[in-house]
Amino acid sequence: MTEKPALGRTAIWTLVIVSAASFMAALDNLVVTTALPSIREELGGGLSDLEWTVSAYTLSFAVLLMFGAALGDRFGRRRIFLVGLTVFTLGSTAAALSPEIGELIAARAVQGVGAAVMMPLTLTLLTAAVPEAKRGLAFGIWSGVSGLAVAAGPLIGGSLTEHFSWQWIFWVNVPVGLVLLPLAYLRLGESRGAERALDVPGTVLVSLGMFGVVLGLIRGNPDGWTSPLVLGALIAGVLLLAAFVRYEQRVAAHPMLPMRLFRSRAFSAVNAASLLMYLGMFGSIFLISQYLQGVGGYSPQEAGIRMLPWTAMPLLISPIAGIVSDRIGGRPIVVAGLALQAAGLALFGLVAGGGGFDYLAQIPAIVVCGIGMSLYFGPTAQLVMGSVRPHEQGIASGANNALREVGGALGVASLSAVFSAQGGYESAQAFADGLVPALYVGAVAVGAGALAAAFIPRRRRAVVAAEAAAGRPVADRAGAGRV
Repeated sequence: MTEKPALGRTAIWTLVIVSAASFMAALDNLVVTTALPSIREELGGGLSDLEWTVSAYTLSFAVLLMFGAALGDRFGRRRIFLVGLTVFTLGSTAAALSPEIGELIAARAVQGVGAAVMMPLTLTLLTAAVPEAKRGLAFGIWSGVSGLAVAAGPLIGGSLTEHFSWQWIFWVNVPVGLVLLPLAYLRLGESRGAERALDVPGTVLVSLGMFGVVLGLIRGNPDGWTSPLVLGALIAGVLLLAAFVRYEQRVAAHPMLPMRLFRSRAFSAVNAASLLMYLGMFGSIFLISQYLQGVGGYSPQEAGIRMLPWTAMPLLISPIAGIVSDRIGGRPIVVAGLALQAAGLALFGLVAGGGGFDYLAQIPAIVVCGIGMSLYFGPTAQLVMGSVRPHEQGIASGANNALREVGGALGVASLSAVFSAQGGYESAQAFADGLVPALYVGAVAVGAGALAAAFIPRRRRAVVAAEAAAGRPVADRAGAGRV
C-alpha cells in the first residue's frame, strides 16, 4: 500500500504559491541596500534620497499590513491576495524602469503597498488549505523561506548588482509575479473572515499611528532624535495608536483588531516575542553585513556568502522545527530558538571585540544564530494562528506581521544609535567599538523575547485560554483545537 503524502495536492500548491510570494515581499526589505552606490551613480540624489529608497518600502509595508488583512477578511483572501500581488509586480516594474531617484522612491512605496496587502494573507490562505495536524511542517517551510529572504537580501542584491545591474533587483520580481498570478487564481481556495463592515475609523487611526511611529524610527538616526520631524512623528504616532486602542475598546461596533485578543496570554506573549526577536535580528544583520564588508574587506557578494551559515539555516531546520512542534507544541522550540539567537549574538560580539578580524572564529556564532532563528520561525506562525478563532486569523496574522516590521525598524534605529554613540566608520577599530555594544543590546532584546515566549501557555492550556478569551465554551476533547 502506498504511503499518503504528508500534504495533499491543494496544500502543496498553496504552500508553493504563498511561500514564493512571501519570499519576494520579505526579500525587498533589504535587497536594495547593497545596490545603493550603483543607484546613486546612475540616478544621482543625496544621502537622504538613498535612505528613502530603502525606507519608502518599509514604511508603506509596515503601515498597511493590518489594513491588507482586514480587506482579505472582508472581500475574500484569494481575491485581495491577487490584488496585492498585481500591485507588487507593477511596482517592481516601475522601480526597474525609473529614470530618476524620485520615481524610484515612489515605485518602492507602491511595492510596499502590494506587499502589505498580500503578505498577511499568505499565512491565512495556508492555514485554510493545510490540515491542522500538518500545519507545523507547512508553517516551518513557509517561515524558513521568508526568513531566508530577509537575511539573504543583501547577498542577492549585491550579486545581481555586481553581475548585471541594479535594475535586476526589481526585474527579478516580475516574471515570478507573472507566473504566480494565474497559479494563484487557479489553485488557491477562497476564504473569508467574519462578514462585517470595514472598520474605517480604526483603519485610519492605526495606519496613521503606525506611519508616525515607523517614520520616526526610520528618520531618528539620520535626522537626529530631537529633530521636530522625528519627535513630532513619534509623539503623534503614539497618541494615534492610543486613540486606536480606546476606539476599538469603547466605540467600534466591528473592531478590526478586537482588544480582547490580548486577553489571551498566548497571543500577547507570542507577539511580544516576535517584536523583540526582529528588533535584535534586523539590527544585528544590518550592522554585521557592513562589518564583513567594511572591516573584513569582502565584496557584497562575498559577505553574503559568508553569512550563509546563518541565513540559509532556516531552509534546513525550520521544517523540522515545525514537524516537532506538531508533536510537542511550539513553546519550548520558540524559547530555545530565541535563547540560542541571543547567545549567538553575544558570542559574535565577544569575538568581534577580541581584536582583529577572524572569520573562522566568527563561524560558531553565525551557526548558533542561524539555528536559533530557524527554531523560532515555523512554530511562531503556528502559535499565532492557534491563539485566535479561525475567522480572526487574518487580522492576527496582520497584527503579528505589523509588530515584526515595527520591531525591525526599531532594531535598525536603536542598534545603529548604539553603534554611532560608541564607534563609527572611521577605522576598523572604531567599527568594532560600535558593533560590540550594539550586538550586546541586540542579544538582550532577543533574550527578553525568550522570556516573553516562556509565558506562552502549554499547548492544551493555550487552547483553553484562547477559547475562554473568545467567550465560548472549552471543548472537552483532549487536544481539541491544538495550537
